[in-house]
Amino acid sequence: MSSGAETTTDGPKLFGIRNPRDFWGGLAMVGIAGIAIWATRDLSGMQGFAFGPGTAPRLFAGLLAGCGVIIALIGFFTDGPGIERYAFRGPLLVISAILGFALIIRPLGLVIAAYLTFLVAISGSKEARLIESLIAAAAMTVFCVSLFYYGLGLPFQLWPRF
Repeated sequence: MSSGAETTTDGPKLFGIRNPRDFWGGLAMVGIAGIAIWATRDLSGMQGFAFGPGTAPRLFAGLLAGCGVIIALIGFFTDGPGIERYAFRGPLLVISAILGFALIIRPLGLVIAAYLTFLVAISGSKEARLIESLIAAAAMTVFCVSLFYYGLGLPFQLWPRF
């Protein structure tokens, strides 16, 4: 009888990395922190006791880098799962839905554009079922219309103009 706490490793070890998912994820965090620090290089930092515009971004980037180093070290020294193949379907459909929404909101209106966008984004999941997707898209569309049009009073066109 096995417990759910067991971990298995997949495939050969590259450079002795025992948990590649955590290791490479931690290095990615360090890389993102490095980009943030580089992007804020022209902003002034602390001036006495006053925060400059670059203080908070650099502080958070430093914290992100520190967490990334810790996660990468944990990934190097502890056992864990390997990296699976990347699934392109979900991100591709979500990005397509966002771009599609930007293209169809003016001619079709918020209601139809939101409903179609949600259907495309939901179909990015392998677990999506037709009836559940139709109901979820309808519920999220009602929420968006209620929030953006009625709640916030944003000047969206609700329906297409024919």
